[in-house]
Parts: sequence; C-alpha cells; structure tokens
Amino acid sequence: MRKRLTTRLGTAGIGALVAVLAITASPAYGLTTPAEPVPPAGLTGLEPTGADMPTVGGNLGNQHYSGLTEITQQNLKDLAPAWRTHLSAVAPASTNLGQQTTPIVVDGVIYVDTPSGGVIAVDGVTGDAIWKWDKPAYGTSTTRRGVSAGDGKIFTLAGGNRVVALDQATGAEVWAVQPTGANGEDLGRVGKVATVYYDGVVYAHAADGDRGAVVALDASDGHYLWHFFGGPKRGELFTGLDGVTFDASATWGPVQADGTDCAEEGGATSWMHGAVDTELGSYIMTFGNARSCTSSQNASGRPGDNLFSDTMVAVDARTGTFKWHYQSIHHDVWDMDNVHPPTLADITVDGEERKVAFYGSKSGHQFVIDRTNGKPVLPVTEQPVITDSRQHNTATQPMPQTRLLPDCVVWEKLGGDIPGNPWRGVPNYNGYQADAEGDLVFNPDSYVSVDEPFLTYPAGSSGHREGCLYDPQFEAPILSTTSQNGGGDWSNNSYSQSTNLVYFPYGTNPVAHYDGAAANGLRAIGQYQTGGILAYDASTGEVAWRNHLGTDMSHGQGPLTTASDLLFVGQIDGRVLAMDAATGDVLWEFQTGSGISGAPVTYEVDGEQYVAVIAAGSTNPYGASVTQGDSLWSFKLGGDYKTESGSQEGPDTAPLTIRRPVGGTAVEGSTVGNTVLLARSNRTADDAASRDSVSQNGMQPTHLRVPVGTTVTFRNPGAETFPNFPNLKAHCATQFFEGEFNVKLQPGETYQHTFTRAGEYFFNDCTDPRPTGKIEVYLAPQDQPGALSFTPGTLRFGSGTGLFTGVNGNVSAHFELPAGYTYDSDAVLVTPLTKSLIDASKVTANKNRIIVQFDAAEVDNNVPTGETTLTVRVNVLNAAGVQEQLSSTATVTVVK
Repeated sequence: MRKRLTTRLGTAGIGALVAVLAITASPAYGLTTPAEPVPPAGLTGLEPTGADMPTVGGNLGNQHYSGLTEITQQNLKDLAPAWRTHLSAVAPASTNLGQQTTPIVVDGVIYVDTPSGGVIAVDGVTGDAIWKWDKPAYGTSTTRRGVSAGDGKIFTLAGGNRVVALDQATGAEVWAVQPTGANGEDLGRVGKVATVYYDGVVYAHAADGDRGAVVALDASDGHYLWHFFGGPKRGELFTGLDGVTFDASATWGPVQADGTDCAEEGGATSWMHGAVDTELGSYIMTFGNARSCTSSQNASGRPGDNLFSDTMVAVDARTGTFKWHYQSIHHDVWDMDNVHPPTLADITVDGEERKVAFYGSKSGHQFVIDRTNGKPVLPVTEQPVITDSRQHNTATQPMPQTRLLPDCVVWEKLGGDIPGNPWRGVPNYNGYQADAEGDLVFNPDSYVSVDEPFLTYPAGSSGHREGCLYDPQFEAPILSTTSQNGGGDWSNNSYSQSTNLVYFPYGTNPVAHYDGAAANGLRAIGQYQTGGILAYDASTGEVAWRNHLGTDMSHGQGPLTTASDLLFVGQIDGRVLAMDAATGDVLWEFQTGSGISGAPVTYEVDGEQYVAVIAAGSTNPYGASVTQGDSLWSFKLGGDYKTESGSQEGPDTAPLTIRRPVGGTAVEGSTVGNTVLLARSNRTADDAASRDSVSQNGMQPTHLRVPVGTTVTFRNPGAETFPNFPNLKAHCATQFFEGEFNVKLQPGETYQHTFTRAGEYFFNDCTDPRPTGKIEVYLAPQDQPGALSFTPGTLRFGSGTGLFTGVNGNVSAHFELPAGYTYDSDAVLVTPLTKSLIDASKVTANKNRIIVQFDAAEVDNNVPTGETTLTVRVNVLNAAGVQEQLSSTATVTVVK
C-alpha cells in the first residue's frame, strides 16, 4: 500500500516558483554533487507495477502491466471519476490545448507534461496541483510524450534541445543542459520523446531532424555519458556479442560526388523511448526510417540495407557499447519505421524460458527477438519481394511466420457493404479499375505500366503490384499497406503476465508512395481511416482476438492491462474503454470530452486503486476534427465527481472526419453551374500547368455542395473550354465506394448525374488516381413548429447508484409528420453541449407520426440541467417519393 507524501503550493507559492525558474533557466553542468542513484518508488524491471507506475512504460520493460486487482470485471460498474484537473488552468495558466503524453505516478503523485510543454505535479487522490513548471526563459518543447523520475528529480525536455531536471518535491529547476557529443557532435532535436531514468542515468532521444541520437546523461548534473546514432559515421565499426565486426556506414552506399553522406543526413531517428533490460544491463532502442538522398521514398542514392534505420539496437546501458541489432525492414522506401517502445518479457516458447523483446509497429508485424543475442525467437523468413532497379530495393524482406494485419489491401467490388473491408483499396490505384459490374480488375495498360521496364517479380507472383507490403514505387503512385500512418505506428503495446498476451493497437490507413509525395506518402483521399486493437499469444504469435473499434488507435492510444484481466485504453473520440483482456469485449466506457493520445496509468493510495488518463487531444490522423483539451482524469470505485452539466461524463467530442478529406473549401454548386472539371488544377487558368492535372486537387472544385435533387455535370474540358491548353487525355469520374457512377470522358465530353439522396460522394480519375473530388449532397432542414414532443416532458437522468453507469432507460420523442410523408432514415437528436448528433436507438413509424427513442445514457452528458431545448431531425420521403429532411424543436426540463 502506498501512502501519499506530497508538498502543496498555494497560488502564491506557484507564482514564487515561476519567478525562481525565470532566473535559473541557463544551462549548467555540475550544479549538484553526484550521489548514489535513488530509484523512484515502485520502479521495477520486468515485475508488475504496484502502488506506483513511475515510468511511461509502467515498468522499465514497457509492459504497461499492473499487479493491482481492486478494480475487477465484477465491480467495474462502480468505476467512476474521482476528479478532473484542467492542466492549463493551473497557474501559470495558459490557453494551450493538446498533448500526446502518458503520465507517471510516484508516491501517489502524478507527473505529466502540460499542453504548453511544461510539467505539472498533481495529487493522485484529490487532483490538486502541487507544483507546475512552465514558461522558462528558454521556452518549452510543445509536443511531448512523457517525463521520468529518479534521484529525487523529474526529467523533462524543453526549448533549444534541452534536457531539464526538476526537483521532484517543488518543481524548482536543478539543471538544464543542451547535450552534445564528446567531440561536440550535434546530437539532433531533443524535444519530444519521453525520457527514461535508470540507475543514475537519463536517456533522451532526438527525433524530427535529419539525424538524431539516443544520448545518455548523468542524472546528477546532466553531463554527457554516451550517444548512439541511427545513421552511423562513415567508417565506424561495430562488434557485436557474437564477435562479428562490421562497417554499418557501408550499408548506405558510397559518399556522393558532392560529399553528401546519406548515413549522416539520413533520418534513422528514434521517435519513441527505449526499454531497460535490468538483468542483462542493456538499453534497447528503436530507430526509424531512412529519409535521405533524396527523400524517404526515393532511395536511388542510398543503395544497401541502410543500417541502423528500421532497427532495434541493444547497447550497454552504462557505457553505450554496441551489443546487437535486428533490422526489421531493409532499405526502407515507405516510411515504415517500427519505432514503438520495445516491450520486454520473460516467456516460455516450446517449453523453454526465453528472454524476449516484442518489436515492430507500422509494418503490422511483431518480431519476437531474443534479448541475449538479437535473434528471432519465433520464426522469421526472408521473403522475396518485387523490386524496382531505380530504387535499389533489396530482393527479400524479413517476414514473421504469423502476421497480425493483412499483407495487402483488398480490392473490393464497388457497392455492397459500406464502408466494407477495413483494408479496402480506393479504386484506380495500382491500375485496379472498375468494370461494368463494379469489380476492380487490374488493367496492365493503366498508368502503372510506366514502371514495368524496371520491375522484377519473384517467382509465383501475380506479375503486378497488388497493394501489398513492400510493393515498390518510384514516380507513379502505388498504394500499399500498412503505411506511415498505419499498423501500430507509435502507440505502445502492453504485455500481460496473467494472460501471456501482447496487446497491439493499430490503424488502417493504406498509403500511396511516390517520389516527392508530401508527408512521406499520400493517404488515399476518400478512404476510411479506422482501426482497433488485437491481442496475440506471446509464445506463438497467433492472434487471440481482434476488436476493430472503428477509430485509429496507432497514434498514442496505448493499452494498460492489470492482473485482474482488465485492459484500459483511450480513444481519439474521447472515450476511455475497459475491456476484457482475455476476449477483447468492451465492458465499460466513459466520455472524457476531448481526444486521448496517451496511455492510461493505474496506481494505489491508502488502499484504493485509481486509473488516470490525460485527455488533451491531438491531430493524427483526423486533423482539425479532433476535439482538443487539457483534462487529467482519475477514476476509482464509487468516484463522485460531476462536471458542470451535472453529469459525471464530459460532452461527446465533435464528429471525427473518418474519411481522408479532399483539399480546398466547399463550393456551392450554384456558383459554378453545378459543374466539375476533371483533371484541372485550376478552374479558370488556360495554361499548360493546369491541364491533365495529376495533383490531389485536380478536380475543380474538389468539394462541391449541392442540395438533393441536383444534376451535376462532369466535364473533361477540351478546346471549347480552354482554347489554348485543353486537356489532351481521357479522364474518369469513378465514384467510390457506392459505385454511383463510373464514366470515362474524352476531351470535350460531359456526363450528368442527378443526386437523389444526401451523402458524401467521392470520385477519382482512372488516368492517375491522385486527383480526387467530393460531391456533398445535403438536405436543408425544414422546420416543423410544434411537431415534436417528449414524453414525459421532464427528463430524469437520475442514477440509482449515484454513478454514471446507473443512468438507464430511454428518452422518447413523438414527431408528427405532414400528410403523405413517410419516415426514411437517420433520426438524430441535436443537443446543446456537443456538435455530435445522437443516433436514435429505435424508430417506430406509424401513420403521420414516428416515435423516436434515444439511449438516456448517451443523452445525459450532452444536456445541461434545468430547462433546455432539444431538436430532432429526420429524413423522410414526401408524397412524390423525394427525400427531404424535417426538423422540430421542443423545450424540456432536465433533472439529474
């Protein structure tokens, strides 16, 4: 049992602390006398965490596994919020929102990055701020992923590539350094990745820049100990535990004629924190993709495997001496870095005890690697792959025998179930074009034919690129899975010592790669960006269960498991879930009110178990549609915290833009004659640069808004439109995934389509799939005063248990329809506290009336107490069978 030991600062105390920080902000060495290392309370190697969770990985092996068992599947219904703290509101206050961090807990105190890039200490029982460090003179580093603790200090990152140590009790700055190598080497941009503390050493990782190292610093004063670059210095030799010596720089090709060394400007940075193998004395780290000479997707200037890109490396934790490495992808041209924090465990494989590291993320693989020698424990084979001679692709890639995610995108027939298979490919990519029945069939004469002279296919292959892992590309866009935004990306795994399962969050986001593609690849516009979580057997690699929850979970949505076989995980839509760790079933959920991009933690104080999570939002992969925030929530059995609305939950977040959006602002169809010009990058320019466009905005306009019933004209503009520079090629308008239309037009030809139902209709071009447009077909709500009534008019959301889980029943509304109208679809409730619409749980259609029911638990947190207005919208068919939307508003009294 852990009891609290905290020191609180009042408002005056916090202000005084800020003043102290302002005058102690300069970098310093040797400000403290080195002493024997003092680990934070509860620090473990591979043992489950207990009362505390003092690292962002839970334990030093990044297992995110707790031995606490007070919260169980049997009493989960009693889990409710104990408190909520708005981190930005604590002095020194800011207006910042958003953060990608995971908290740590030491002696019942939570330490976490703030949205502005500072650090705050919060009492784990009350949620009161103890201290806050923010706005030092040299600035903060905003996007952050966690702090560490040790020797009575909290270690963080700040502006100007600084590593900073704060006094754990007061938040006062102890030291701040800008680490450089022993010979003055620039170690890269230290400013994002969580720090790790072990045995008097602080490990910091550089990311974002052209080259970045992992650097070890002395925790007492921040002085440099050692560093390790993912891109090696020319001629640098490494000798592993096996006694083999090799020149890693030789795997990057020769130095270029202008003196450029691809290895030394090539990325291969370490985006996430490492793991400490306390038994073997190793620090295990992962390095990302190569992205030099000339880009991440053009490797023509860097032949070879490009070590240590896409590689897990083990070094001596004290000295940095190289031990072993395992490369998961040779010569990466897809930005497929496998960089999530390595997870360590001792497991049994074929009756033998093995010390392993679980490794791999974006690829959708998991390699199970022996920590003693860097060799695979579960079978891996070098599988032959398609190669492009211009790219110097390697002839094989390492593939685990058991795959977690599909190897290839699915070319599903247009129409049918929408959205269909989660790995569904957008038509026209890779030459997969719709035939008369809507089947996507490979066309060898499509745009992909330009690559054929350079491609070599393995024996037994289909003879074309199917959208599979490691399909090569050069100048033409080739869609493949997973992607730089798919697989596991940078979400942590969890390993449960109870179930022997590894929990792997993932995203589905196929990407088209080509030289010059922005952001390391084009996420195909119009595709559904979804995801979920799966569990696999640590000893065999076999998937035990998969729950495709529907939102991307590869961007910080890391799981936490407990010895009571619960799995806690956050969602970018603001929900915290508790799942059955053995089956993947969702048992409990709570709406925090803002997106979650970090892992939950659990801890115990005075015999009570808590679960905490920061809900601050992010952007990946849903951009500005993600609800940002600054809330740190903590839950316990019987928690009695209530929000301003009188509910325990926050309001639903704004709707996520699940489909990859088109660019450009919406254009009303009436302003452009309800006409779309195909393959033009500019609607009015009569110049060579605009015609036969292959740009993503090569449909003009890219986003057209029209009311239901509008006829839209699709035109391949010829000389009658642009006399000087008409389009010269045939172009398509292929609508996906519903398959509403698919036409190929010669220059000067048009096609007209009348849209009879509301919805979003994406379409692209068969000549080159990148130009993509969207027709937004809408219904203007027609107000029906007095048509809506709620029965009863007073909505009571009381709970028999006093907890949000005890809110049950339905909200029932009666909606009177005009004579001759019938219910069609999409009955929703519009509430005051959220932009999200609440879907009806049941609709009963009677003559001239519908009875609409909504789940009371879904409504509760989206309405305030007292008198309020609610609106119901429904899609109907009028007497002529034309779709319309009716809306009506009523006043109700809400009691909670």
